[in-house]
Amino acid sequence: MASNEINLKNYRSKKFQFHHCLNFLQKAGQTEFGNHFKIHEADHEILFKILAYFYEDEEICSDNNISLRKGLLLTGPVGCGKTKLMMLFRHFLHKVHKYSVKSTRDIAYEFMEHGFSVINKYSKAHFQRYQDQLVPKTLCLDDLGLESTIKHFGNETNTIAEILLNRYHLFTTRSMITHATTNLIPTELENLYGNRVRSRMREMFNLIAFHSTDKRA
Repeated sequence: MASNEINLKNYRSKKFQFHHCLNFLQKAGQTEFGNHFKIHEADHEILFKILAYFYEDEEICSDNNISLRKGLLLTGPVGCGKTKLMMLFRHFLHKVHKYSVKSTRDIAYEFMEHGFSVINKYSKAHFQRYQDQLVPKTLCLDDLGLESTIKHFGNETNTIAEILLNRYHLFTTRSMITHATTNLIPTELENLYGNRVRSRMREMFNLIAFHSTDKRA
């Protein structure tokens, strides 16, 4: 792993040891995705912020304008590693806080086959039982904006927009957290989902932007 120990000294937290987390991500990534997987030094600053979020380091999050109430929206070019990292960060979480990573395209095609019950499946019915209570499940919507608008028995529905609106309501009433990844910029998301959804997304997400290029071999 391309890690500079001097540079790592700039990343200090009372909740976690950054270099240990980087080593874990490197090893877990190679186990899950192959030996070509690599944590890049250029991403250390962003990874530190994301780890501070998942470890609930309020001091670091406050310094970086990250709200622990909101989810994460990871943006960046194709191939910069957003999806793989969101899959790996689940290893740091307690069982009740672990999230599934679901492709928006898969959800759209699921809607085409099963209809409007799919919207409820990923929003109003997206709960789990924990200590005799129903608590919201966290969901990561992968590749936000790449799904197609799907028709079900002639009804054209922007499935992901409806899920986002439902999850926004549950975010305000039940503290339901949503994460997402996207290759699109904010104006493209607004053109796709409309101003109303984009406005809700600002309330639901902390924006984390990757500026690095395609890292795929």
